[in-house]
Amino acid sequence: MRGVVAVLATAALVGSGCARFDDTVSQPFTTPPQLKPGTPSTPTPPPPLPPEPFPKECPAPGVMQGCLESTSGLIMLPDSQSALVAERLTGAVKEVSVRAEPRVKTVIPVDAAGDGGLMDIVLSPTYQQDRLMYAYISTPTDNRVVRIADDDVPKPILTGIPKGPTNNMGALIFTSPTTLLVLTGDAGDPALANDPNSPAGKVLRIEQPTTVNQAPTTTALSGIGAAGGMCIDPTDKSLYITDRTPTADRLQRITVDDQVSTVWEWPDKPGVAGCAAQEGTVLVNLVNTKQTVAVRLDPDSGAVTGDPEVVREERHGHAWAMQVSPDGNVWAATINRTAGDAEELDDVVFPLFPQGGGFPRRDADLT
Repeated sequence: MRGVVAVLATAALVGSGCARFDDTVSQPFTTPPQLKPGTPSTPTPPPPLPPEPFPKECPAPGVMQGCLESTSGLIMLPDSQSALVAERLTGAVKEVSVRAEPRVKTVIPVDAAGDGGLMDIVLSPTYQQDRLMYAYISTPTDNRVVRIADDDVPKPILTGIPKGPTNNMGALIFTSPTTLLVLTGDAGDPALANDPNSPAGKVLRIEQPTTVNQAPTTTALSGIGAAGGMCIDPTDKSLYITDRTPTADRLQRITVDDQVSTVWEWPDKPGVAGCAAQEGTVLVNLVNTKQTVAVRLDPDSGAVTGDPEVVREERHGHAWAMQVSPDGNVWAATINRTAGDAEELDDVVFPLFPQGGGFPRRDADLT
């Protein structure tokens, strides 16, 4: 009678636990395994060490990239660790990364007089297929929207937006694969913002943006002062717009059924700029006070539930653009060189929440 052969199975360690076979369902080997005498068991390899920080030429700590010129537009890329950032005065669009030196993607000719220049950038919703990027820029004669294909010169999409000594800043955002919105400033003339024949001081809607036989633009919102930024809440698709009027800075909202309302006003005019929205919380950069604040909205009524909560103060200085990365964190880019308060390693692209976690949670979420 054959003896019973005991089969030893070595389980690979996973984390702090180990795998275990269930003897009730295991099947006997057809041929009993032969163990070589004296063969030592394979030791568990130690966990890999974290990668060393990339030794960048600009050693700005705690940021994605430093030593930039004053920034404007910001686009977070799919890996959440790299971005495209625009420099307003130079017209350069740079690809920056946590673990690589910056690379110039393109340089757009601009006229940076006053507060103009390269003011915002956005990728086509089908960028992986068409490789198209759009920019809002100043020329010597006007502000305009241009389209840039890889290795090609910028081509105009919308021209003739008034340019003035101030209030030239603007923003771009796609609200659908075929609809591009353009936020324009009033060019220093508040009367233009309410003139239906002027594209200044408006949120303009461009359908099917193209360089040939572009369809006429339509107006989604009038009465804009000095333009700030635009952002969409992915939960309810509401569009938020920041701007600065002679009497107050403000945050406005356009719902999916085109209802327009003023969400919040700042009579002390702290300098609203870029925004980011998610699940009823709108983050807004305040340039003059070096802050980022969270405006909380009731999920049912959309009403503001209290005073804006400061979530960033002083750290990295004056921030303009703000974008949510695919992993849920929020990144911002600074304008310290042109705001008159630059430090040695400015300007920078930085995470709003260095420890991750994304949008600040509501008090109810912490209990």
